[in-house]
Amino acid sequence: MKRKIHSTTLLFAFVFIACFASAVKSQTPPSDVPKNEKVEFIYDTAPFPSAHASTIVELANGDLMAAWFGGTAEGNPDVAIWGSRRANGKWFPPVELARESGTPTWNPVLFYTKDKKLWLYYKYGTNPTMWTGARRFSTDDGKTWSPVETLPAGLYGPIRAKPLVMENGIVVSGTSVESYRNWAVWIERSEDDGKTFQKIGPITIPDNLYGEGVKSLIPKEVPGSNDWGFIKGIIQPSVVSLGGKRLRLYARSTAKMGKICVADSNDGGKTWTQARPLDLPNPNSGLDAVQLKDGRIVLIYNHTNTGRTPLNLAVSRNGEHFKMFEILEDEPGEYSYPNVIQGKNGDLHIVYTWNRKKIAYVHLNLADVPKN
Repeated sequence: MKRKIHSTTLLFAFVFIACFASAVKSQTPPSDVPKNEKVEFIYDTAPFPSAHASTIVELANGDLMAAWFGGTAEGNPDVAIWGSRRANGKWFPPVELARESGTPTWNPVLFYTKDKKLWLYYKYGTNPTMWTGARRFSTDDGKTWSPVETLPAGLYGPIRAKPLVMENGIVVSGTSVESYRNWAVWIERSEDDGKTFQKIGPITIPDNLYGEGVKSLIPKEVPGSNDWGFIKGIIQPSVVSLGGKRLRLYARSTAKMGKICVADSNDGGKTWTQARPLDLPNPNSGLDAVQLKDGRIVLIYNHTNTGRTPLNLAVSRNGEHFKMFEILEDEPGEYSYPNVIQGKNGDLHIVYTWNRKKIAYVHLNLADVPKN
């Protein structure tokens, strides 16, 4: 005997299927194809499944070079520093630039000093509280490299973001120290192309500027993260010029602050104010800044209190008040640790972590940066 299916039953079944499909879609991991047409990957395949913390530099001939750390996962002993060169509109396959035996490497930084040496700074050690700084240089724009030099204990070089190399050749590196429940920014300043450094700091946030903070800034599914709600302080500063001897650093803060923080120098980086928050959120994630040739400041950061998406670009005439003008990523996932430079032709070159799987690259025309 045939049974009649009641319309209510059909409606229930339809709603159930729709809800199930929606739930599955919400749990689907991010696609391996970028949604933004401006975004390209530096590589499609690589001898490592996980990548993070990229840096980019324009070479003397106009080519680009990027570097990052890659391995099975952040903090694993097999994590090494990898790099790639871009020439004629094409990224070449990744090559290994540095590896430390039995311990992971971290946070590479590429930049030139005034003596035309291309430097690669990086860190190694089991975790950020136990880092040792290391570096090597190239005199042929990254084709060959000097032996690795270990820095004296207490010196790290630029900790994640590129340093400011002033017109007179003085290098102002933003660095930081992460200890148990307490972070602080320092400046390593060199007047001899990195042969010696003066260490300046610490730069911290006065206790009276802390508010209630933000709860659970980074979800557990972000690799390498945890609830940093008990830690105070700032790390990973990006240093820019505001004109003349005026410098400013932009720093990452913890959940106790939850804002991008700044500190200032009026003497070319010899002395600094203590840090204070801007009216921009920071979800305990890296950021970067660059001063354009016309004096404007471009900031790249995650404009959110939670997680590491979206990834945003903002511009300012005074380095204080910013206008957002581009959203590079807004899909679920992690888009973090950006690095931005201005090329010789004025255009912007950007790299960042794409879901811990790949390193993304964006070329942005200067005309796309608003003037107001």
